[in-house]
Amino acid sequence: MGMFYVMAGYNHFISPEWYALIVPPFLPYKYLIVYISGVFEIMLGILLVFSKTRQFAALGLILFLIAVFPSNIYLAITNGKALEVSSFLAWARLPVQFIFIGIAYWHSKVN
Repeated sequence: MGMFYVMAGYNHFISPEWYALIVPPFLPYKYLIVYISGVFEIMLGILLVFSKTRQFAALGLILFLIAVFPSNIYLAITNGKALEVSSFLAWARLPVQFIFIGIAYWHSKVN
């Protein structure tokens, strides 16, 4: 799971325009938000790998996933138009986010 978040964070720097499309319009500094979220994903992904920092990282990921949830809501209410994906995929991301939160919670309990 750690590498998943490291790669996701890395992609924020490779394709920031893609991520900026789902930053809700009421938030300023879209690219800054994208880059900061990428840094957090990379850091938390790395920390998740080590048993001494796993619990801290997992709890950080839970907070992070909650913080970025408005982007998933924005994608859903645009029926996927923000990323030119199907309405089904846009709405499916919402419950998937809770699955990721559950996995992060599980990691917070495992040593």
